[in-house]
Amino acid sequence: MVSDSKALVDKLWNYCNILRDDGLSYGDYLEQLTYLLFLKMAEEQRQLGLDRIVPEDLDWPSLLELKGEALEAHYITILNELGRNGDMLGVVFRKAQNRIQDPAKLERLIKDLIDGQEWMTLGADVKGDAYEGLLEKNAADTKSGAGQYFTPRALISAMVEVMRPSPDMRICDPACGTGGFFLAAYEYIVGHHPHLDPDQKKHLRSGAFTGWEIVDNTARLCAMNLLLHGIESPDSDSPIYVDDALRADPGERFDMVLTNPPFGKKSSVTIVNAEGKAERQSMTVVRDDFWASTSNKQLNFLQHVKTLLKVEGSAAIVVPDNVLFEGGAGETIRRRLLHECDVHTLLRLPTGIFYAQGVKANVLFFDRKPGSDTPWTKELWIYDLRTNMHFTLKTNPLSRSDLDDFVDCYQADDRSKREESERFKRFMYEELVAKDKASLDIFWLRDESLEDVDNLPPPGVIAAEIVEDLEAALAEFSELAESLADVGGTGAD
Repeated sequence: MVSDSKALVDKLWNYCNILRDDGLSYGDYLEQLTYLLFLKMAEEQRQLGLDRIVPEDLDWPSLLELKGEALEAHYITILNELGRNGDMLGVVFRKAQNRIQDPAKLERLIKDLIDGQEWMTLGADVKGDAYEGLLEKNAADTKSGAGQYFTPRALISAMVEVMRPSPDMRICDPACGTGGFFLAAYEYIVGHHPHLDPDQKKHLRSGAFTGWEIVDNTARLCAMNLLLHGIESPDSDSPIYVDDALRADPGERFDMVLTNPPFGKKSSVTIVNAEGKAERQSMTVVRDDFWASTSNKQLNFLQHVKTLLKVEGSAAIVVPDNVLFEGGAGETIRRRLLHECDVHTLLRLPTGIFYAQGVKANVLFFDRKPGSDTPWTKELWIYDLRTNMHFTLKTNPLSRSDLDDFVDCYQADDRSKREESERFKRFMYEELVAKDKASLDIFWLRDESLEDVDNLPPPGVIAAEIVEDLEAALAEFSELAESLADVGGTGAD
């Protein structure tokens, strides 16, 4: 029995090295682990007296009874059968395939590695840490930036705490990833409302949470997380849609949106041109409910979140810096957002807390309001957690206590009680719209690292920041060139 998350990751990872000899990639291994761990934990829940999640003839014990090719065949049957329907189990096993070609190694993985561990008895952190540890190793191996999967738990916890979800709310995450915001909101509601009535319990179990996730593997993790927390039932219609959230207005409206849309600014598609070569083209999202059409994915998510909210609904969305200062569509969207919503709080996040190096991001908090001739935003409070703050994923990770001062300053009970401090400043609407391009990229603290040449950020971070700045400038020039082409050609003739 392994109780330490690092030891657990090492144990699971060592087995992956064996499977790599058979051509199985880290990503494939992780996918197979997802299926098998879910089956094992569903069985452990049943043994604890909770509802059965997986049908008897397709469950974990049915795998343990077999060996060799019969085991392999039954495993394939399980994946096919459970992924057949559009219910929650169908999302978990959607398009699932067996990638482990050696039946003996599959048997060893099932019987020695996974069955030998009581997963449900592990602390949630240990279990979560073990899985995230594997995802991290996979991200490091593939260099494919798994940043979309991770919002630091400390940040999720603080965001949920100041947003204060309540039992009757409908909560949405249009880029739900593995469901981190849902689980944090669920735990917050259960922890702060110990005496829920039957209707509230029923709502919390089914109907409270709705999400969109474009990546199959990530959506299955989300569905798995919800099921294992008793949210929704195996045969209920899935509240997790495997789709591009930006494709259309779903028509549904929610009380609260909590989200961290994936990094990467441009929406694009790969096409084959007339010469037979593949090339990528930016894809501008055009929707009637959007204030501006742009290919900037983050700006589109911001507009989409506004659409998803009921009037008086509230949102907390992680956005990169470019959303705060980019011109063109960015300026249009910021001005409309400030006018039509109450944009009341901005949290400037430190670098070093996401898997992608050098990412500069923020959390924007706003409430949707009814139509009005006068702007709803009266004042924006900005908390600077970035300047002179240094975090790294391994040696100095962001902890919940690092956000305590922000949570205190936020004054979730009564925002009128807010007071300015060294890191928390108020900016009036008139100041914001008078800034060049109505930029919300505002800071006032002196950056000591720029004055201390012995304490500069690592070269990789500096290089990433330079790349990001250059890309932002290039994006602005590209949009300018496109707009000029639209009104009179490129000038080449």
